[in-house]
Amino acid sequence: MFIQPWDAGLDEAEWQTWIAEGHDFGLLSVNGPPGRPPVTVPTHFTGDPGHLLIHLARPNPVWKVIERDPNVTFTVFGDYAFIPGPWRAQPGSPPTDGVPTSYYTVVQFTGRAHVIDDAEAKADLLRRQLAHFQPDGDHASVAVDQPPYGRMLPGIRGLRLEVTDVRAKFKYDDHKPVEHRTAVADHLMERGRDLDVPAARQQLRRLGRVGPWKP
Repeated sequence: MFIQPWDAGLDEAEWQTWIAEGHDFGLLSVNGPPGRPPVTVPTHFTGDPGHLLIHLARPNPVWKVIERDPNVTFTVFGDYAFIPGPWRAQPGSPPTDGVPTSYYTVVQFTGRAHVIDDAEAKADLLRRQLAHFQPDGDHASVAVDQPPYGRMLPGIRGLRLEVTDVRAKFKYDDHKPVEHRTAVADHLMERGRDLDVPAARQQLRRLGRVGPWKP
């Protein structure tokens, strides 16, 4: 992932906060067999310090690939919006001379995948995931010898991704003048479709921290 200096995460707390705000769905990418493309799997995840936790169906083809090469990448993205050219035109120039771009946030984890096949370990992984996704506890107990989860455990495998590196990108025109960034955020708020408002909030948050860009 290419990251310009002005798009880089400001510190670890920035991307950690973004993930904790509910960005818990991403794309697992695994090296394919020689001569074949990578294998990718969209999935929810939860995390421990230094680890990501995932579970997938046992028939998923990703397992054979991981057993061959456990080095994987997991990518989470969000708060994205298309920025039309007229919004980025230089002052005094025709609006049609503006060059469009995309705004987005990406957090990319790389690390080593460890497969979890032990029944109790898989049950513990599911309990952790349910604690995150259903914190009200409105679900049956996850126990190896009790329905409904006990009889389903053989059909899944767990994955613990030992994170070795994290790269974060917040692409919101931080190298542009303050007035430009404020104006684009206003446009996004006014347009208000899809993820425009979250993208505008990210831009204004970054503006509040970065201020005028200083190379």
